[in-house]
Order: sequence, then structure tokens, then C-alpha cells
Amino acid sequence: MGWKEEYRKKLTTAEEAVKLIKPGDRISISHAAAEPTHLVDALMANKDAYHNVEIVHMVPMGTCAYARPGMENHFRHNAIFVGAPTRETIKNGHGDYTPCHFSQIPNLFYRTLPLNAALIHVSPPDAHGFCSLGLSVDYSKHAAAQAPVVIAQVNRLMPRTLGDSFVHVSAMTAIVEHDAPLLELAPPVLTEVEKAIAHNCASLINDGDCMQLGIGAIPDAVLLSLMDKNDLGIHSELISDGVADLAKAGVITHKRKNFHQGTAIVTFIMGTKKLYDYVDNNPSLNIYPATYVNDPYVAGKNDNLVSINSCLQVDFLGQVCAETINGVQISGVGGQTDFVRAAAISKGGRSIIAFPSTAAGGSISRIVPFLDPGAAVTTSRNDVEYVITEYGVANLRYRTTRDRARMLIELAHPKFRDALKEAFKRRFNTAF
Repeated sequence: MGWKEEYRKKLTTAEEAVKLIKPGDRISISHAAAEPTHLVDALMANKDAYHNVEIVHMVPMGTCAYARPGMENHFRHNAIFVGAPTRETIKNGHGDYTPCHFSQIPNLFYRTLPLNAALIHVSPPDAHGFCSLGLSVDYSKHAAAQAPVVIAQVNRLMPRTLGDSFVHVSAMTAIVEHDAPLLELAPPVLTEVEKAIAHNCASLINDGDCMQLGIGAIPDAVLLSLMDKNDLGIHSELISDGVADLAKAGVITHKRKNFHQGTAIVTFIMGTKKLYDYVDNNPSLNIYPATYVNDPYVAGKNDNLVSINSCLQVDFLGQVCAETINGVQISGVGGQTDFVRAAAISKGGRSIIAFPSTAAGGSISRIVPFLDPGAAVTTSRNDVEYVITEYGVANLRYRTTRDRARMLIELAHPKFRDALKEAFKRRFNTAF
């Protein structure tokens, strides 16, 4: 039987497809901008048929109705990265958070969290019957390979991305054709503080460097500050609109990359339609699973890899918390540690943790003597290198704990420095 006939036989409605999911099943959903929202809506409409269905995914950009009050008897969310729509269900104990480096998440499905079903979002098949996972290959490809039931939403608006992004029609259990606009993440409105931080980050970036950028306003601000650079490259877990802008301006060319020269390497994509149009069938961008892109030993093959990520707190020792506030899980480790370690392996690499010096409208210092009780240490003091705020740059690597504390206090907001100096004296039993 040819793939076209197989495709026709597997065609069904979302309402019928989700009936393949049974009570007690564990299912994976492609995340972020690649969430198959039509399938998720059908899943919610069929909720009365389910009991204790576990839903596993990373970045939540959809409505996440399964995490709302009243769904406790039907669904349980197991987050690998927490976002605004899922924080409350984790906090109130209805959901769970599983800590895991992004590079290791696909292995969860083989070792710890075997799946019963995977919901994926793909482009239409090509002439050979292969559909592209488009904006989310990361763990989606592994989920589709491991799960005995694979339900695919085929969407003509899903970009066809290149690389290791393809799933064949034969690997799908049910196929639902539904064209709908993809989820978008609008660029943030940048403050002067974020622009100052970006300027400090840019001072460490040289022509020809290979970039990794995390999620948020600061990575976006950094991209805007790089218009005067030349021949930058990309090896990053994700990209946003700013990468497309720099590529179109000729700043990002990948020419000086010594690994995957001429091509951006990413594992998922999140931005606006402008970005999605840019990556469609673009041979200068290849998308691979997170087991490859985020593997520190793979990413570290890039010379001059610059890793830029953000955080919530840094303590005097250089311990970085990027996941919790007052012990409450609000995000996840993502790929921060993967790329901090990759930059350490890279010849000429640099890792940067960049963040505003204050939070809560300027009432709280993010540089603290001790992390909050219950805080998660995302990047350890042994791995941290450059720390940047709007007040400057500090290289903590191979510095003593007292030296680190002194350097960090100089990066704090001036109104907190006197109190931090007093805390320094108590902590280290010496004058500042």
C-alpha cells in the first residue's frame, strides 16, 4: 500500500481521533507554538470519557484547559517547563513538575515516563510521505517514535522546516486535517534597563561568534544590540523574531561556524508569523531533536559559542536560580545548564547570565546573600561564568567566594549595596 492510500485510510476527525486515548493513559503534546490546538480542544470536549489521563509537555502557550479547576478527575498535568497557564495547578498540588535538562527530556519517554500516545502538529506530507514537525522537533520526534498511538494534526500553515524534523505517514495512527493560525509570541516591549543589559552583553560578543539565546526580553534585547556585528552564527535551543531580522540584515550568516557551517541549528521555534515564514523551507536553518542540539558535547563543538540566559536570583556564591520564587515553581531549567556547560567546552566559549538588578518594581534585589528558602539552583556556582546586570559585567569563573560576592555587589542596584555589604561582613567575617 502506497503512502497516499495509507494517508487516506488514517484520515479522521479530531473527535474520533482522541477516542484512541484511554483512561489512565500518559500522553505527550507538542509544545509552544507547535501545540496542536485543534486536537487539544477535542481532548477537552471528550473529557468525560477520561480519568487520570497524564499530560506531559514543556512550554505552555495554549489555554491549558486541562490544568484548570474542575479537571482534577479527568487530567493531571506533568510539566517539564512551567508557564503562566500551568503555575497554579503545580502550586496547588493537582499537577507536577519533573526537573530535567532539555537535552535529556526525550530520554524520559524511554526510561521513566513511557507514553501511551503522542499528539503532534505537522506540515502536509511531501512527495515521499514525510511530514515536517515544523516549529517543534525537540522532544516531539522522540515522543512520536516511542508512543504506540500517534495522532497528527496536519496544518497547511505549519512551516516545513529542514533537518531531522520529519515523521512519515506510516508512523501515524490517526491523521486530522485542520488548518489554523499557529500560536504566536509577540516580541516584548523593552525597557531602558533591558537595553542597558543588552549593551553590556554585546560587549562580550565578537564578529564570527556562535550564539545561543534563551527565552525572554533580555535575549530579544541582545539581538537588537548586535546590528553592528558581522558573520554571527546560531546554535540554540530556540530562536525568536530577532534572529530572522539579523539574518535578513546580513549580520547572521553562519559563515564562520566551524560546525554545521552555513546553517543555524535549533530544536524549536517561537515567535510571530514573520519568523514562521522565514524558516519555511529555509536551507540556512536545520532543526534537530533536543538530544542533539542541547547536548553540551555537541553544542560545544562550535568554537566561540556564546550562551546568554536569564534568571531570577544570584547569591553571593554565584548560585543561579532561574525557576522558582519563594519556593514556587514558575518555569524550569530548560536548556540553561546544557548551554552553560556547552560554552565551557567550546574553544573560546563564554556563558552569560543576564538579568535586571531588581524585581517587583525595584523593591527587591535579585542579587542576594542567600537564595530564597526552597529555591532551585539552576546553574551551580561551579558552572557560572559571566554575570551581567544593567550596572556592569562580572566574570566569576575561578574566583573565590569572597571575590564573587564583592563583584556581584557592584552589579546590584545602588540602593541595596549598603545592606549587601553588611551582609557580606556577616557572611564572610571580614570587611568588604
